[in-house]
Amino acid sequence: MTNLSKAITADQTASYQKALTDDPMAKVVERAVSHQGILATAADYASAADMTPVFSIDLDTGKVANQKQSGRCWMFAALNTMRHHLADLFKLSDFELSQNYTYFWDKFEKANYFYENVLATADQPTSSRKVAFLMTTPQQDGGQWDMLCAIIEKYGIVPKSVMPETYNSSKSSELNSTLNLKLRKDAVVLRKLVADNASEDDIAAAKDKMLKEDYRLLAYTLGEPVSEFDFEYRDDDKNYHIDKGLTPKTFFDKYVGWDLSDYVSIINAPTADKPYNHTYTIEMLGNVVGGRAVKHLNVSMDDFKALAIKQLKAGQSVWFGCDVGQSSERQKGIMDTNYYHKDDLFNIDFDMSKAEKLDYGESLMTHAMVLTGVDLVDGKPTKWKVENSWGDKVGTKGYFVMSDAWMDKYCYQVVVNKEFLPADLRSIQETEEPTVLAPWDPMGALA
Repeated sequence: MTNLSKAITADQTASYQKALTDDPMAKVVERAVSHQGILATAADYASAADMTPVFSIDLDTGKVANQKQSGRCWMFAALNTMRHHLADLFKLSDFELSQNYTYFWDKFEKANYFYENVLATADQPTSSRKVAFLMTTPQQDGGQWDMLCAIIEKYGIVPKSVMPETYNSSKSSELNSTLNLKLRKDAVVLRKLVADNASEDDIAAAKDKMLKEDYRLLAYTLGEPVSEFDFEYRDDDKNYHIDKGLTPKTFFDKYVGWDLSDYVSIINAPTADKPYNHTYTIEMLGNVVGGRAVKHLNVSMDDFKALAIKQLKAGQSVWFGCDVGQSSERQKGIMDTNYYHKDDLFNIDFDMSKAEKLDYGESLMTHAMVLTGVDLVDGKPTKWKVENSWGDKVGTKGYFVMSDAWMDKYCYQVVVNKEFLPADLRSIQETEEPTVLAPWDPMGALA
């Protein structure tokens, strides 16, 4: 094989320098970028005019929530879709479900899920890719729609008033570093037990002790979840209500009442290894052992958007996952591929296809939000209304505008009711055994 390794020569460097010297605009661009930064210099503020927050379909979903300094966007977004439904039924416009309650149980179940994966890979060296993957982040704040469904199906939900936020739920870095330290230490113990041929009873006893400690750690930092409570509130008409003796599961059944199996994950991943109109799951991705598994139906972008529009037209908001940091202006609340023009600024072609971005690590799902509107012109979407969970100081009182081109490029997942799927796609989603993807596949990214 020909040796392709070649050092940069002095002649090459000299030619690059001359090319820059000969460019009359080079110093102008250098001064602008070096003083203002890349994004400010590349910004095209005309994009803001195109992203005016006016939509032909616009759901009124009230005030936005605030996940603060935590990575619970997927959880906030999912609970927001349920809150929207509950608020309409019971006239509770300023109501929130407890994100801390589901957070507690997610952390607890993730610890057990981690232990099971440690035991399943205990015969592999710590240098194996799977073990290294597990130990890189034993657990984190992020998750996916199916994972929250697994928590709710097992533990239910409660109003935020019943289990409010704590310092650690709103600012989770200390909790995460402490819990991950413990989980890695526990992994050492479990792997050693397996290596020493310990009995199943001894391993189970060790794991039970670990889970007891995990529960205590979480109770001290997040508060202990309630098992029974009274729900007391005034509705938007100022009428007083009290509902006594509820459990988290009876509260969900009565006040949300969804059959969560009706809501399914639809993805758009146009990579060669994931043909459209097939289902996929990801190895070692989940939280509740024995609970609902992650399952994605991969479809074309046209089908992806059509399903979201159907649900919005029916008056239901849509959970979605995307790569929020790409071509996104946080303060203005604009997500638009035309907002930044780095290619013009540097005279470099930065364009990559969506599939290339996924395959080469340039993009993956990093954030979940809620679609609450869309602007249809001649039946085609031009921009989308997005409810974020970063508080009301960004965007338009916390709401963002997303161009349709941005959705094409950086949206990867929506959750829709199966009733909106065409018969052929519904049959595939319900009956096909999903292809198992590697743990590090980008479709396993946690929002």
